[in-house]
Amino acid sequence: MNEQQEKVLELLKARQLRKVKEELAQMNEADIAELIGELDLERKVVVFRMLSKEQSSDVFACLEPEDQEHIINSIGDYELKYIVEDLFVDDAVDMLEELPANVVKRVLKMAKPETRNLINQFLNYPENSAGSIMTAEYVGLKQEMTVEQAFAYIRKNGVDKETIYTCYVMDAKRTLEGVVTVKDLLMNPYETVIGDIMDAHVIKAVTTDDQEDVTDMFQRYDLLSLPVVDHENRLVGIVTVDDVVDVIEQEATEDFEKMAAMAPSEKPYLKTGVFQLAKNRILWLMILMISSMVTGGILAKYENAFAVIPLLVTFIPMLTDTGGNAGSQSSTLIIRGMAVGEIEPSDALKVVWKELRVGIVVGVILGLVNYIRLAFMYPGNELICLTVVLSLFATVLLAKTIGCILPIVAKVLRLDPAIMAAPLITTIVDAFSLVIYFQLACRLLKL
Repeated sequence: MNEQQEKVLELLKARQLRKVKEELAQMNEADIAELIGELDLERKVVVFRMLSKEQSSDVFACLEPEDQEHIINSIGDYELKYIVEDLFVDDAVDMLEELPANVVKRVLKMAKPETRNLINQFLNYPENSAGSIMTAEYVGLKQEMTVEQAFAYIRKNGVDKETIYTCYVMDAKRTLEGVVTVKDLLMNPYETVIGDIMDAHVIKAVTTDDQEDVTDMFQRYDLLSLPVVDHENRLVGIVTVDDVVDVIEQEATEDFEKMAAMAPSEKPYLKTGVFQLAKNRILWLMILMISSMVTGGILAKYENAFAVIPLLVTFIPMLTDTGGNAGSQSSTLIIRGMAVGEIEPSDALKVVWKELRVGIVVGVILGLVNYIRLAFMYPGNELICLTVVLSLFATVLLAKTIGCILPIVAKVLRLDPAIMAAPLITTIVDAFSLVIYFQLACRLLKL
């Protein structure tokens, strides 16, 4: 917590409520929401009710769903109605998607008919689509307006808008015709017509576009906001950069969880139950456990080989670990490259060729280091040393190839490349590395 938050906590403990209210008036909404999240249930409501009307809806939008539900159940209809009407539509939709049905029913009951219809419309868009993360609070101008008229319109209607820096030009049927920024308006005389200074080449998304495509557009074009149109090119909302930051965090978290062989979780770690965490992990652990039995089968098949030369067994962990690490390095880079748009499935041959060359360089260096080490540790066993080194080189080469190919294959099959990460790659490479190792041992050592 920062100093302001700690000071408010101390004032609350001392029951100096008037000073608490004064401190809250000077704090940022996100800091207040974080503070409320740390309080017990009774004091959450006490602090929330100390906020001014202007602060309350902004703080409410930043709260965790559990705190939102508790506050909704603790405040009166009048207070709830004000919050619902003052929230941006995208924030209201995010809130309703997380709340129980009975709470949602009460919230919608308190909303005005037009607000309720707008929220219901947003709730009907596909999950994780551009329509599901957009907001309807934007500034819409007309081509025939002058700069002076545009400024007057923004002053009158811009107070409750998500952003006023970028304005969108539409006709009477809300068809998107262009975009103009406040900078454009400031740099032109009052009598200039909007149609003459607007940019008609608008970068836009469709309501059904995936939210990851939207984030890619923000990153590629350095946008602050993006218009969202329906399939008839009518403007229905905008996505702002703060919503995109949330999506990037959500998608990154989801990818990390998949790369660690877990089902993505909707809630933060500390607020997720033990059984839910176990449920998210058990499926992949079961799959990996069963697939690892293949490794045991390979060892059983070649048990005669290491019965003759037990020394062969001591090198298995080094081979499998090195192969798994080499494969996960490649897969991580390729998954990241595809996530940020640097690598496409059409680049598969280039990627494989590059990873093969990397594998050769890495394999040769690791092989030389290991040969020197083994020659000193096991003098007189040159053939065993050669077997281990050749197996290591082949394992690294194979691991690099598999690690770069599998994520691309997943992308082609319309699967999430993140599932082809370290745990799965390691399991596959382990099996291949053992086969290579024992095949070379049988031939070189005449077993």
